[in-house]
Amino acid sequence: MSNANFSMPKPYNEPVKSYLPGSPEREALKKELDYQASIKVDIPIIIAGKEYHTANKGKCVMPHDFNHVLAEYSIAGEEELKLAADAAMAAKEEWANMLWEHRASIFLKAADLLAGPWRAKMNAATMLGQSKTAFQAEIDSACELADFLRYNVAFAEQIYSQQPENSHGVWNRSEYRPLDGFVMAISPFNFTSIGGNLPTAPAIVGNVSVWKPSRTAVLSNYYYMKLLMWCGLPAGVINFVPCAGSDMSRYVVSHPKMAGFHFTGSTAVFQSVWKQVGEHIAGYANYPRLVGETGGKDYIFAHPSADVEPLVAALVRGSFEFQGQKCSACSRAFIPASIWPQVKQGLMEKTAALKVGDVQEFDTFMAAVIDQASFQTCKGYIDRAAASPECEIVAGGTYDDSKGWFIHPTVIRCDSPYYESMVREIFGPILSIYVYEDSQLDETLRICDTASPYALTGAVFAQDRQAIVKMERALRNSCGNFYINDKCTGAIVGQQPFGGARASGTNDKAGTGLNMIRWLSAHTVKESFSPSSAINYPYMAQP
Repeated sequence: MSNANFSMPKPYNEPVKSYLPGSPEREALKKELDYQASIKVDIPIIIAGKEYHTANKGKCVMPHDFNHVLAEYSIAGEEELKLAADAAMAAKEEWANMLWEHRASIFLKAADLLAGPWRAKMNAATMLGQSKTAFQAEIDSACELADFLRYNVAFAEQIYSQQPENSHGVWNRSEYRPLDGFVMAISPFNFTSIGGNLPTAPAIVGNVSVWKPSRTAVLSNYYYMKLLMWCGLPAGVINFVPCAGSDMSRYVVSHPKMAGFHFTGSTAVFQSVWKQVGEHIAGYANYPRLVGETGGKDYIFAHPSADVEPLVAALVRGSFEFQGQKCSACSRAFIPASIWPQVKQGLMEKTAALKVGDVQEFDTFMAAVIDQASFQTCKGYIDRAAASPECEIVAGGTYDDSKGWFIHPTVIRCDSPYYESMVREIFGPILSIYVYEDSQLDETLRICDTASPYALTGAVFAQDRQAIVKMERALRNSCGNFYINDKCTGAIVGQQPFGGARASGTNDKAGTGLNMIRWLSAHTVKESFSPSSAINYPYMAQP
C-alpha cells in the first residue's frame, strides 16, 4: 500500500462546445438523437447493482412530441424501497473504508467520460426526454455535471486537509467521516446535472445513497447511473429507485438510519419532508442533515440609467431559455416608466423572433414544457391575465398541446406588483413586468424584496454606480445569487456558487465546500506523547 500523499487533479470548467454546422460534435449528436429516437429503452430499478423489474410501469415521452415513447421504467414500491435502504447500509462500511484516492478516481473518470465518449449519449437523452435544445443540454448534462464531479472531489480534498493546531507533546488531528446512515436524494427534471449531483456529492466523501430521480428525467438519469457503474462504482453505494414521492416519504424518510436528505424541487415538498422528519425525530439514529434547493421567483430590476439593449437580451434569455424551467429563470421584472417604451418594443420584437419547436431542429430556441400538468398551470396564468383588467399581454399569450406541450414565450404587464403572476412561482415561459414611476425607486425596491417569499436569484441593470450600490444594498437578502448587468441565470460551478434562502432553500451552495461539509461528520483525536502522571496542579502548592 502506498504511503504517498496524493494530490487530486486541479478542477476546471468543462469547455462548452459550439455545435456549429459541420462540427464533429454536431454530427455525433445528430446521429445519437436519431438512434435514441428510434428505440424504446426498458429502464429497471437498480439496487445493490442488480436490476429489478416491476409490473408497475411509467413512460418517458418527448414533451415536444408526447406520443413518442422513449422508454418505459419500472416503479419501485414498498418492497424495493426497503431493499434499497438495506442495500445502501450493507455497502456502507466497505465504501467508507475505501482509500480516498480510489473513491475519487471513480468520479473523476466519470467526468472525463461525460466530456468524451458519453457526451452525445447524455446530451441526446436530455434533449429528447426533457425537451432541451442542444446548447441547453450541453451546458447541463455534459459540462455542469462534469464540473460538479471535478470540483466536489477538489473541495472534499480541501476539507480533509483542514487540521487543528498542536501543542508541545500533543498531536491533534481531525478526520471527516461520512454520516452514520444513508443519504436520501430526490432530484428534479430540469437539470440532468442536479440529478447526477444529489446522490454523488455525498458518495464522494464516503456516503451511500437511495436516489429517486424525477419521473420526467428517468432516461438521462438512468444513463448516468449506468455510467457510474461502468466507472467502477461498487454495488449498493447508489441505489436507483424511480418511485412515487409519497412512497419515498412513507418508506424511506422515516427509516431510522436516514442520516441525510439531499433535495432539489418544490418548496411544498421540502417543507413536508422537513415536517415529517420533525415528527420522527426521536426515531432516528442521528439528527438528519436536510439540504434543499427549492422554489424561486427570480427577478430583474432595472434602473432608469440601464442600457436597454442588454437589458432586453437578459430578459428574453433569462426568462425563456429552457421554457423558463430553470430554478433561476427570470419570471418577474421591474422596469422604470422612462425606459419602458423602448423595453416593450424590444421585448415584442425579440420574443416574436424566437423559434418554438422540436429540439432536433437546431435553430429552435425553446421547446415544450415538461408535462401536461405544467402546460395546464401555464395556460391558467395566461388565460387569467388575458381576462384581467389589471394585465396587458405584451407578447405571446398563445399555447398549443395538439402534439407537444407548447407554451409560447409570454410577457405580461401587471398594474400591481402583487398580481398573482408577479409573486407566485410558475416554472414556465411567462415573464411578468411591473412598470414603476422613476420617483418610486426606493418603494419598488422594497416591494421586490418583500412581495415574494423566495430568495434564489436576482439581477439589477444600471449604468449609474451609485444606483447599483443602492440596489445591491436594498436587495441583499432577496436572493442567494445576485447579478449586476447580467441575466439572473447561468451560474457556473466553481465561479458562482448557487443556492438561495428564505423559501428557496437552505443555501448550502451545490458544487462547493459548503455543500460537501454537510455530508461529513468530524471526528477529533488527541494523542499525548508524554502523558502526565500528576494529579495536583501547581497552584495547589503551599507557600
